[in-house]
Amino acid sequence: MSDEEVPTEEIPQAEEPKSGSTRSQEFKVSGDAVVAKLKELLHEGNVRRIIIKNDDGKTLIEIPLTLGVAGALFLPVWAAIGAIAALAANLTIVIEKVE
Repeated sequence: MSDEEVPTEEIPQAEEPKSGSTRSQEFKVSGDAVVAKLKELLHEGNVRRIIIKNDDGKTLIEIPLTLGVAGALFLPVWAAIGAIAALAANLTIVIEKVE
């Protein structure tokens, strides 16, 4: 259950110009810690997009959060993330934040 933060560079967002800059962070977590880490990141706020990748770097699920997250509407997504996490030993969570 390691939460290793991997520094990344800022990612320019040409298709969606915003007043704030967007940056990306990666976290490597074990499969059973994925949902807990995502909840922690969402509580921090200003998350625009969540991408979950496997060990090979293949994107398993990409969740845009530009419209905001309502708890009841997000439950099916949590179930999908839990199912993906159960099948994988190690995953990478990539989040995009607005500064």
